[in-house]
Amino acid sequence: MSSDTSPATAGEPTPSDPAESLAEEVLALPGVAGLHGGLFGEVATYLPGRRVTGVRLDDERTDVHVSVEWGANVHEVVDAVRRTAEARFGGRVDVHVEDVVGPASA
Repeated sequence: MSSDTSPATAGEPTPSDPAESLAEEVLALPGVAGLHGGLFGEVATYLPGRRVTGVRLDDERTDVHVSVEWGANVHEVVDAVRRTAEARFGGRVDVHVEDVVGPASA
């Protein structure tokens, strides 16, 4: 099987780690304003030279911490995040809503 050598968006590396790939998928979901590192920034997957904030993977479960957009149905966002993580990893998935991000002030 050949690897995809098409370039990503200029200057952006293609995610190669499962945590990075999951983060990218979650950020693309409607109603997700961003990933959240928790109260002290402790929720992350640590990789060589970088970290994926808001995603923590281990052998038993997947934790995803998100900020939700104001006006989004929180239950629908949580369900979409859970389905996305379950499809990728299976097993237990815990989704935590850490914040609601309001509309930008004009």
